[in-house]
Amino acid sequence: MRLIETLRKRADEPQGYRYILRVGMPLVAGMASTTVIHFTDRIFLSRYSVDAIAAALPASLASMTLSLTLMGVCGYTSVLIAQYVGSGALQRIGSALWQGLWFALVGAVLLALTWWPAEWLFSLTGYTEAVQQLGVTYFRVLNLGSGFFLAGSAMAGFFSGRGQTRPVMIANMSAALINVPLDYLLIFGGFGIPALGILGAGIATIIGWSVSALIMARLIFTRKNDEMYHVRRGFPFEWDMFRRLMRFGLPSGANLFMELIAVTWFAFAVGAFGTVALAASNIVFALNSLVFVPMLGLNIAVASLVGQAMGRGRPDEAERVTMNTLHLAFAYMLPLAAFLALAAGPLMDIFAPGDLSPQDFVPVRELGVMLLYFIAVYTVVDAGNIVFFGALKGAGDTLGVMYLLSGGLVFLVILPIAALKYLGLASVISYWVVFTVYIMLLAGGAVIRFYRRSWHKIQVVETMPEA
Repeated sequence: MRLIETLRKRADEPQGYRYILRVGMPLVAGMASTTVIHFTDRIFLSRYSVDAIAAALPASLASMTLSLTLMGVCGYTSVLIAQYVGSGALQRIGSALWQGLWFALVGAVLLALTWWPAEWLFSLTGYTEAVQQLGVTYFRVLNLGSGFFLAGSAMAGFFSGRGQTRPVMIANMSAALINVPLDYLLIFGGFGIPALGILGAGIATIIGWSVSALIMARLIFTRKNDEMYHVRRGFPFEWDMFRRLMRFGLPSGANLFMELIAVTWFAFAVGAFGTVALAASNIVFALNSLVFVPMLGLNIAVASLVGQAMGRGRPDEAERVTMNTLHLAFAYMLPLAAFLALAAGPLMDIFAPGDLSPQDFVPVRELGVMLLYFIAVYTVVDAGNIVFFGALKGAGDTLGVMYLLSGGLVFLVILPIAALKYLGLASVISYWVVFTVYIMLLAGGAVIRFYRRSWHKIQVVETMPEA
């Protein structure tokens, strides 16, 4: 009874579960729709050919490593806007939004320029020629269209920073509703359209990004929003605001880079053991995304809610909302981790490639089942990473998080795997042990960083009151 009463109290308090879910659930649903896009991509490509699914993950990870790094800067508009909401300086929101959009334009040009080094990059992987060429194609197409993704990230900050997250959900779900059937059509062909395979998957993804961005733009740039938030009048480049975005957003982008480079480098390292190892790892990462990516909605939500609390000069409220968000993250992660472990075999069967006989798929399935057990183990701990890193971002402690992630990448991933190679102990399983330990130790570092409370003294926006 006491536990139920405590949970009820936490649900109804100002920074309680109901408040967090009101802000966070639309973001979780929106991220879930993004997961559906990537998940169906992987299913369709696995049905198309084993080379296509083998190429899809390293190519998409390489692209995401670059685009999400830039998104970390564009998306930091959500924290700036949240802190301006907390401090009451609503007229500064438009300028914060536009500086993110200006950076998105620069990022789009930079990503388009990666067309030329793509072949060189994939030549370093050691994959078969067929997998390399498919990877190059997917990487190039995704990067050419990433400008829509970056602009959408900046505009999403206008909604999440104010705690009005339903429009982001609507935009992302609309993108998924268009992307999934289009994905199938462009990969396999039909209605006079030739089968484009992995190229079609990339084109469908870009169209989904553009739809999401256009919907958000239509909802933002209204006369009413301009009167209250200066979303049109904030159009000019403002150096002081842009510098503020760079100061906190660049480390935030670097943090995403560190997280993704760890996964990307790990995927490339596992790929050296052959197509079976690469395909199995690709499949389990796709299944992991069903658990992990929706939780990024809570990461964004806690960053915005902490940002608003810090804008009010109330770090005590920031701590309260962080702990309540952690409880919700655990409530989500625990049953899904159990499901991944208990249903590992049937989940792997979903990805049986169309160009492989059941006998040939057996080694991929058996290895994938083993790897899903690793996913189930570290998934629960990863809730701490998602919540605490989001809270630290919302408070402006992006530089401290960058040091933590870069140290983890070097000392917990790269050096241990290099040591395994040197000692002759390298294997798919030993590599996955290293990766699992990395996730778990990283969570411990995030908790320590949060409770050192150095973020209490950080000032992100110029209007923030004294704590």
